[in-house]
Amino acid sequence: MDNSDKDKTEEIIMLEIQNTLISLDLVERFFCCDLSACKGACCIEGDAGAPITESERRLIEKELPAVYDELTPAARREIDEHGVSYIDEEGDLVTTIVNGRDCVFTCYDREGTCLCAFERLFRQGKCSFKKPASCYLYPVRITEYDSFTAVNLHRWKICKPAETLGRKLGLRAYQFLKEPLIARFGQEWYDELCLAAETLLEEQSDNKSRFEQ
Repeated sequence: MDNSDKDKTEEIIMLEIQNTLISLDLVERFFCCDLSACKGACCIEGDAGAPITESERRLIEKELPAVYDELTPAARREIDEHGVSYIDEEGDLVTTIVNGRDCVFTCYDREGTCLCAFERLFRQGKCSFKKPASCYLYPVRITEYDSFTAVNLHRWKICKPAETLGRKLGLRAYQFLKEPLIARFGQEWYDELCLAAETLLEEQSDNKSRFEQ
C-alpha cells in the first residue's frame, strides 16, 4: 500500500463547499428514516422544541388555525397559554413543547406513529407551511458562524433503525436528504457535495483495497 494515499484520505476531516464546512458523517453514514420502527420519536424525544427562525415563527402563527384542531388538547392549552415558541436554555428560538418533551405540533396516525401536523396538512393541500427547516433537514444540524456555516449529522439511539435501513438500501445520509439540502443550500451546492462525496468514497474504497492486498 502507498502510505501517501492513506495519509491523503486520513487528512480529510471535513468537506468545504462554498461557505460551508460539512461533517464527513453526512457522506459516510448510511441513513433512511424508518417510521415503522422509530414511530417518529425525533418529534417527541429531547428536552426542547424544534429550532425555528423568526420568519418561521410568523408563518407558524399565520397557519396555526389550519392545524389547531389536529393537535392534542394539552398542546392546544400550551399554545393558548404560552404561544407557539419560546427561547430555550441555549438561547435558541424553538417550538413550544408539552409534557416536557413533545413538540406541540405533533399528531398521531392510526398506527401510533408521531407526525408533524403541518406536514400532514401540507401534503393534503390544506396548509402552505410544510414544517420548520430544522425538522426538514433532520438529522442534519446547521450552525451559523460569522465566516462559515457548519453542517453536521446528529446521531443518537432513536435513529439506529434509520442507519440500519439506509445500509440495507445502500443510501447515504446526503442522498436521503437531497430535497431538504437543495432547499437550504441550492442545486449547485448539492451537486458539488455529490461530486466531493463520490470522490471521497472512491478514494476510501481504493485505499481499503490496497491495504487488504
